[in-house]
Amino acid sequence: MNSLEHAHHEMVLKLAKPGADIIASMTPENAHLWHMASALMAEAGELFDAVKKKVIYNKGEIDIANCIEELGDMEFYMAGVRSGLGITRASTLHSNIEKLLKGKNARYASGTYSDKAAQDRADKA
Repeated sequence: MNSLEHAHHEMVLKLAKPGADIIASMTPENAHLWHMASALMAEAGELFDAVKKKVIYNKGEIDIANCIEELGDMEFYMAGVRSGLGITRASTLHSNIEKLLKGKNARYASGTYSDKAAQDRADKA
């Protein structure tokens, strides 16, 4: 290991929260939320892989049944995350519409996509 790798390794050891501390502070509610959020990312990766095979590797038609399965799994885990946070699907959809179309700083206030609006991200101003 060279000096840069060693310095980085030491930094990680000093800054990463110890697993024992994470376990000691874990509640059943947080364990549920962690499970739902981490599984959601895994399912998103599986969906991405199916799309990548079609778009990048030109492997013929996309496996729609698999995509439906992965999207369904994502819906399951998104519902679990929302439940763990005490929020509703309706509130997340409303928030997204406000951010993109209707809010004070809506990203696409014109109601149509543009590269400029996507780059300017008025909702983040």
